[in-house]
Amino acid sequence: MSVAPPPSASTPHSTENTLRATTQELLKAEAKIRLGGGQSAIERQHEKGRLTARERIERLVDPGSRFTELGLWAAYGMYAEYGGAPGAGVVTGVGRVQGRECMIIANDATVKAGAFFPMTCKKIIRAQTISQMARLPLIYLVDSAGVFLPLQEDVFPDTDDFGRIFRNNAVLSADGIPQVAAIMGYCVAGGGYLPVLCDTLLMTEGSGLYLAGPALVKAAIGQVVTDEELGGAKMHAGVSGTIDFREKDDETCLRRLRELVGKYHSEQQTVSGEQPDRARGPRAIRDGQSVYDSFTDKPGTQYEIRDIITAIVDSRGEAVGPEARPTDRNLACDFDDYKADYGPSIVCGYAKIGGHACGIVANQKKLTRTAPGAVQLPGVIYHDSADKAARFIMDCNQRKIPLVFLHDTTGFMVGKESEQHGIIRAGAKMVNAMSNCIVPKVVVILGGSYGAGNYAMCGRAFDPFISLAWPNAKCAVMGANQATGVLTTIEEASRKRKGESIDEETHKQIYSAIHAGYTEQADIRHAAARGWVDRLIEPHKTREEIIAALEMTAGWDYSKPFKTGVLQT
Repeated sequence: MSVAPPPSASTPHSTENTLRATTQELLKAEAKIRLGGGQSAIERQHEKGRLTARERIERLVDPGSRFTELGLWAAYGMYAEYGGAPGAGVVTGVGRVQGRECMIIANDATVKAGAFFPMTCKKIIRAQTISQMARLPLIYLVDSAGVFLPLQEDVFPDTDDFGRIFRNNAVLSADGIPQVAAIMGYCVAGGGYLPVLCDTLLMTEGSGLYLAGPALVKAAIGQVVTDEELGGAKMHAGVSGTIDFREKDDETCLRRLRELVGKYHSEQQTVSGEQPDRARGPRAIRDGQSVYDSFTDKPGTQYEIRDIITAIVDSRGEAVGPEARPTDRNLACDFDDYKADYGPSIVCGYAKIGGHACGIVANQKKLTRTAPGAVQLPGVIYHDSADKAARFIMDCNQRKIPLVFLHDTTGFMVGKESEQHGIIRAGAKMVNAMSNCIVPKVVVILGGSYGAGNYAMCGRAFDPFISLAWPNAKCAVMGANQATGVLTTIEEASRKRKGESIDEETHKQIYSAIHAGYTEQADIRHAAARGWVDRLIEPHKTREEIIAALEMTAGWDYSKPFKTGVLQT
């Protein structure tokens, strides 16, 4: 196999500055998204005597505890013709209520009165899926005008649309996963089924629950009726018997909700409502800030993935510097490097993160040498590394420990030698083992996640429990430069068939337009907007983000036997 010359040494400071700047841009954008419909919309919500979705969540979760928001970037840059839908008009995430991790879904009434856009449905379904995976109790804070009618055909009928939410309500209930709903505003039309399909239903005075509002009832059957008579809290508490608890306002409703959650039998071990003191527990041997020095995504540069790992996993010895040998790192941190000399383009190992045992599968981003003296390129998955990873994944399932995938891959190796070594067979083995996992799979995209490499490393299509990504990350079929070359050739050939001549200036225009469009689609914010990534994170907080994800799995059901399909060995 012909091999490209080794990438040049990295320039960490320029990379560090770029990554830090990108992270700061991320935080500014997120602060704006969290305002939902804007300050004036927040004030209108307060004028009605109601809290916003985020204020409700703040009062619901245990004081001082963490709320891990998921899907914040959903619908980012979408629905511009309708004024946008920040966060898809719903807040979802995991927080502790009475010491127990719960999935919380809260309609944001400041965004189009909490109406359901297509991405609203997908975001809620994703939250329900995570809840089902980890058997997390679900709490719905309902305040929604129902389907956003101009987009009804993309909201209403399909398996990842509005109706699927109610189907999931029923399935979750049958599976014994607690669901509690509090109507704290309007809950109309088909959306009324969501709270009524839950175990317990609360409702505040001044809220409305009905299939059709007063205006529609008058138009349909000529009946004149008030909001309260049709679907108010007093009526549903004393006449229809639909609700279980009638509450005066948001504050009293949230207090009651907390009390009710505390009175469930817990499959999880409940924990203190206060945020754990990480300083007193195990720590990594390298500070999280060190990732800005270690990581690089500049063309022609490389880095050692174990330097990132040592900033994530627990310490079991004295701290070591970045110049330490791999054996020194292994002694200092709680990471057992699995088959370290075999298939080195993927690093696998058993670790503890925040005291939680897990397995790590990570793409190596430096040039490595194999035992026979060959080399493996950074970020490329070779036949032996795929085979190693498959075997490791199977063993983690046997041990019943979660898997953490750290992405920075260009995909699988190509060429005659690679095909003769069975790259497709080895890759299929890795995908098979990963697809059939019975353990939680946590994904972190550090840099690139391209093509079949995304699949093998547990991309969105393969049921990750939680998907996290750094703000600089990229996700696409291939890199922008390679893809642009192919697409430009196709576009120019199409124009030539139509009789158009392509001069150098036209070529540049075509190339630039395609490159800009493809680069935008590969941007991780594009993926997050469409729900392919659950959470964009600050790189130096990767360890605590992974710990939070692992803590969510306390109620995971490991009883299902692990088995794979036919493995081509």
